[in-house]
Amino acid sequence: MQDSVLVKYASARQPPAGKPDAIVEGEPPDDLGAFGWLRGTRERAVMLELRRKDGSITAFAYAWLERAEFDPSEGITLRFGMEKVRITGRNLNGEARPNIRLFAGIVRHRVPWIQEADQPAAMEAGRGAVVVEDIGFNK
Repeated sequence: MQDSVLVKYASARQPPAGKPDAIVEGEPPDDLGAFGWLRGTRERAVMLELRRKDGSITAFAYAWLERAEFDPSEGITLRFGMEKVRITGRNLNGEARPNIRLFAGIVRHRVPWIQEADQPAAMEAGRGAVVVEDIGFNK
């Protein structure tokens, strides 16, 4: 009987058949347009990807996030050590879905990525939609 319990719990963590290097994770994040959201109640992102409209991506480890600030007139400011990231846009603290807010998700490490919108996407977005217009970096 001991073997069956061991097999049950050990096999649950194995990668899918045919993909020996695959990492077993929870559900994929929801794509809310301006940002991603991890659905599982216990899921936490290890890094935050900042995706620029030009295609470049910079990722910061959440472990280095020292301070997060939201000011409606200035946007969201994140401090990763000596690096400061400023996220500006519309409705950055608005609900993308019921009980899902960008700033709250960053604070709780539930946001794996943030996407800067290009001009057409920003113009097409609804009045209440969360839109990231610029992601700026400086020391």
